[in-house]
Amino acid sequence: MTKRVVPFAFGAGAFLLATAAIAAGSTSAEGGGIASGSKEAILVAQVALLMLVGRGLGEIMQRYGQPAVIGQLLAGLILGPSLFGWIWPEAHDLIFPKSAEQKALITGLANMGVMMLLLLTGMETDLKLVKKIGTPAFAITATGVTVPFACGFGLGVLLPSSLLPNPNERLIAALFLGTALSISSIKIVAMVVREMNFMRRNLGQIIVASSILEDTTGWVIVSITLGIAGAGALSMGALSKTIIGTAIFLTLAYTVGRKLVFWLIRWVNDTFVSDYGVVTAILIVMCGLALVTQGLGVNTVLGSFVAGVLVGESPILSRHIEDQLRGFITAFMMPVFFGLSGLSADLTILKDPTLAMLTIGLVAIASVGKFGGAFIGAELSGLNRREALAVGCGMNARGSTEVIVATIGLTMGALSQNLYTMIVTMAVITTMAMPPMLRWALQRVPISDDEKTRLENEEIDAKGFVSQFERLLVAADESPNGKFASRLGGFIAGQRGLPMTVVEVAAKPKKGGHSEAPLKDTAIESAKEGHQVKKEKEGDDRPDKVEVSTRQENKVDEAVQKEASKGYDLLLVGIERMHSADGVFSKTVDKAANGFEGPLALAMAGNSGNATEAKGWNILIPVNGTEASRRGAEIAFALAPPRESRIVALHVADRRASNGGASHPRRRSRGRRRTEKAVLDDITSLAARYGFDRIETSVHTDVSPDDAILSEAKKSGCDLIVIGTNKRVGETLYLGQTVERILKDWKGAAVLVAT
Repeated sequence: MTKRVVPFAFGAGAFLLATAAIAAGSTSAEGGGIASGSKEAILVAQVALLMLVGRGLGEIMQRYGQPAVIGQLLAGLILGPSLFGWIWPEAHDLIFPKSAEQKALITGLANMGVMMLLLLTGMETDLKLVKKIGTPAFAITATGVTVPFACGFGLGVLLPSSLLPNPNERLIAALFLGTALSISSIKIVAMVVREMNFMRRNLGQIIVASSILEDTTGWVIVSITLGIAGAGALSMGALSKTIIGTAIFLTLAYTVGRKLVFWLIRWVNDTFVSDYGVVTAILIVMCGLALVTQGLGVNTVLGSFVAGVLVGESPILSRHIEDQLRGFITAFMMPVFFGLSGLSADLTILKDPTLAMLTIGLVAIASVGKFGGAFIGAELSGLNRREALAVGCGMNARGSTEVIVATIGLTMGALSQNLYTMIVTMAVITTMAMPPMLRWALQRVPISDDEKTRLENEEIDAKGFVSQFERLLVAADESPNGKFASRLGGFIAGQRGLPMTVVEVAAKPKKGGHSEAPLKDTAIESAKEGHQVKKEKEGDDRPDKVEVSTRQENKVDEAVQKEASKGYDLLLVGIERMHSADGVFSKTVDKAANGFEGPLALAMAGNSGNATEAKGWNILIPVNGTEASRRGAEIAFALAPPRESRIVALHVADRRASNGGASHPRRRSRGRRRTEKAVLDDITSLAARYGFDRIETSVHTDVSPDDAILSEAKKSGCDLIVIGTNKRVGETLYLGQTVERILKDWKGAAVLVAT
């Protein structure tokens, strides 16, 4: 570690000297003022220095098990009056001049950074998790916010007047202090819980859900506090306006706003051809809601946070878009803002024994209040003593959240410079103490049998195929095959609440130019059935409405090419002529497959005529242990209601080939049987995850795969075959000789999943 730290320290020192030289050259000869053309150069130097030192110290902190934000705060403390300004004040004043005009430049940048940090925090806020946890999260939040808020407020009332910027506005300072002590940092909590592999454990979810709820509650309290601070005193009229305005804003945001944000993201994603259009739309949403809350008198912080929540709740937000935003905010905005927060603190004040003792008291009150409040709430909600201990440890981290609150208070004049420094010191100490305490507490919490079963199921989901879908595309006409594809897509989307686009090919226009929408209606009805199955299996009470949008095109291949770049995870194709009599795919299907790089599902209703109406299926799934066949099996489970469906898993084994030339044929035969059992056991476990308590299994030996599949389908009375296979390289779609032969002879319904 030392070998890595030395080059960083040397580089930072060299850069610091170079920056000081640039700043010195940027001052005018007359009076040492900053030359008008050099303000931008100093700003660039400040930003570069904060990023360099913040990134380096953040890296060191993470290597020692601490959050990177601590390193970024320490970077500000080191570069500020606490160290750099104390050791070399002349150089410090050159790089970070006290000119109000120069300060305004980087402060404006940092304020935008606060908004983007809250946007990211909101995007990481999982309201579904809070709803799932329920009582424990609300109980922990109620006491975990009330107790430390009361402690902080009481401390603010008793503080010496010398620590207040305006003794006549003690109430405002007490409110800010209470708010700062009551909020936990969701980022820090989630980091440690994830690192300990507790994110999916019951207790881990309770801790994360509670911190989410506390964070949300905290920003509402901050908004009300800011409204009171803006009024300058506690006025019932101003307070009522703030509370009512906040309530109306939140109500509209989480109802109408949710739909509008989803529509905007989808429209930009599907319409714009330029890069990063969705990112721009998200930033515009953030700025718009921030301006709304500023107009309500509750500051931009609440609007930015709510914007993040709405964006994160949008079902069409893909992972790569979220990563683009997170990368920019983490790499640029966080080091600048938290570095500047550290710059605003001056630890040299702790040389005063009185201020040092008050800071120690603040840390103690903050820690005891937060730990005690969360611990009481955990016990009241029914958690045992060990679990309550872990919850108390987990909630006792302020991190970035408290620094943001304190920075706002300092900017508004509600907190003095000394009180701000004390709060930042307390944030650093409690945040650094929390990770080792929570790790120690979580190690003492045993796992129950029910929880173990749930974790095993979720491990299956993590490796799953369908569980990774975020958006579906159906390209179909009004033939039975098209309606079959729409039905299958709707059923899968309904179980997972996925948005879905149905491209209607050669739809018949009505008078006035509008198309009939039989495929959309089919998809919506099927989505409702899928949601009902999900509700029966897991008690999921989400709304059964799935966002289904439609497009109209004349050709399937043109439709797929237009839509393929918009971020779909599965393409379902169903047109009247899928393949020829000898099992070769039509040119239209070839072109559609070539226009889509992701997984492809080809839906064929067969000659039975009931594929678009059937409520359940008798499904045959050929499996051979490959990832492709497993994905096909998962699609089969996802499109079939367990109560009305029957599954037969078939494994075809050529034992003669495996034993040929073997010196120990019996040993090879036993190994082959173990392989067969492992393949079928894996499929049985996967079926159980989708609600199939029992499936039938069959093994055919010494026969070609296509003969075995057709024979078993006839023997078992199956009416649907689902095959998972790989795309072969070439201009035409070829899924192998087995698939070709089956399409030639099979007259029933079939779904081919090509990946």
